[in-house]
Amino acid sequence: MISIEHVSKSFGHPVLKDVSFQVPDGCLYGLVGPGASGKSVLLKCIVGLLRPDEGNILVDGEDVTKLDDMQLQKLRLKFGMLFQNNALFDYLPVAENIAFPLRRLYDLPEEEIASRVAERLARMALSGFEQRAVGGLSGGQKKRIGVARATVTRAPIILYDEPAAGLDPVTSQKIFNLLREEQRASNATVVMVSSDVDRLLTVTDRVGMMLRGQLIFDGTTDEVKASAIPAVKQFIYGLDEGPL
Repeated sequence: MISIEHVSKSFGHPVLKDVSFQVPDGCLYGLVGPGASGKSVLLKCIVGLLRPDEGNILVDGEDVTKLDDMQLQKLRLKFGMLFQNNALFDYLPVAENIAFPLRRLYDLPEEEIASRVAERLARMALSGFEQRAVGGLSGGQKKRIGVARATVTRAPIILYDEPAAGLDPVTSQKIFNLLREEQRASNATVVMVSSDVDRLLTVTDRVGMMLRGQLIFDGTTDEVKASAIPAVKQFIYGLDEGPL
């Protein structure tokens, strides 16, 4: 379980304000909200890339905010992460991009690395892409390579930051369906930040909505669709009722 407890963070101005919620084990949790509402900052706090000014973040009972650098390195073995811009290395072929966390974090034989990479590529419907150059891939293919890298270590917790950013609606839905299938197959705990609310809500178990650094809603997917909170209704259904 991931437990966010009264987390606040400022960068000269408040970005997160007393945020609290829980992500149960095996849950696909969608984090939504307007731009600059603190979603990506919260993801970075969960994995220990940023430290909150106040509050606690517990991952399987271990408080991320109280760990030193060596302890954080060990904790991060529990995480896979897809960054918003994919963060692929243009100078490495596809196979080496996917294998990167395996080589960095583990001492595995080459046969095991090659086997895991091939399995991930097959799962992403990209078999045979091992030696392809990243620069020649489409946006959707790059996303799938990013997903393959985020999941190749078989981490029990996966964080996705805008996994469908820049993709057309059809490709976006395919990516969300793929991420849901991956989550069900592995029973991983997933936190997914996305601005593509319509498609995100087709795959989530629970949803949190951020607005100006505060969590204004936390509940099931059905509950968020039925919420009477004006800002939630406006964001979920695209109602034109003034700026959020």
